[in-house]
Amino acid sequence: MSDLWDQLRRHTQARIGLGRTGNGIPTRRHLEFVAAHAEARDAVHVPLDAPALADRLRRLGLGEPSIVESAAGDRSTYLRRPDLGRQLAEGTVLPRTDTDLGVALCDGLSSTALEAHGADLLAAITGALPGLTVAPPVIATQARVALGDHIGEQLGVSTMLVIIGERPGLSVADSVGVYLTHHPQPGRSDAERNCVSNIHPPDGMSYEHAARVVAALVNGARQLGASGVALKDTSRDPALTDPDRTML
Repeated sequence: MSDLWDQLRRHTQARIGLGRTGNGIPTRRHLEFVAAHAEARDAVHVPLDAPALADRLRRLGLGEPSIVESAAGDRSTYLRRPDLGRQLAEGTVLPRTDTDLGVALCDGLSSTALEAHGADLLAAITGALPGLTVAPPVIATQARVALGDHIGEQLGVSTMLVIIGERPGLSVADSVGVYLTHHPQPGRSDAERNCVSNIHPPDGMSYEHAARVVAALVNGARQLGASGVALKDTSRDPALTDPDRTML
């Protein structure tokens, strides 16, 4: 039997209108919560299957993927020492490509998210950026966002994208974000990046929508010569899509 909350539940994954049984919530709602908690823990702790992801990336025709690790080394260290997740493991050397765009696919805080969406999202992004040269993708484990600065500097790319598993919650455990840094180099601050988050179709942002936004940001960064707070998302700007409208 439906209740007054049914209509609202169609528009959110949040736990609303759970009901009650005596002084507690119904057993079904409690079991749903326990299952969601287990999914979130697995997203954080289950190791990324990097070779399987590399196989999927090869089919995109972007070149042979590289697999690297951060200086954290293992999951326990990664969670306790965020600073080590922002540095490449000692001795890591990537081939210089001098291309327009570099991409690092990082496990972050949800390997589940990267395995589910990483390859398909990258395909959509590269398809939305015709004419740009793209370096072979790099898969990074125990990785934080800023690890992309080190990767991008070694690759010699103009713009670096980091596709990373986002922190899981009790409603969504498989969401990814894309971070953009123009002229990547170690020491870049978060204010010098742009982020597109909540990518997890069918309930979150679609690959196509995310790719349009990322493409607009990449093109904007190349024109502006910078990323971060100075760069705005113009993917929905009518002045850029309507040929009869001029910018003042």
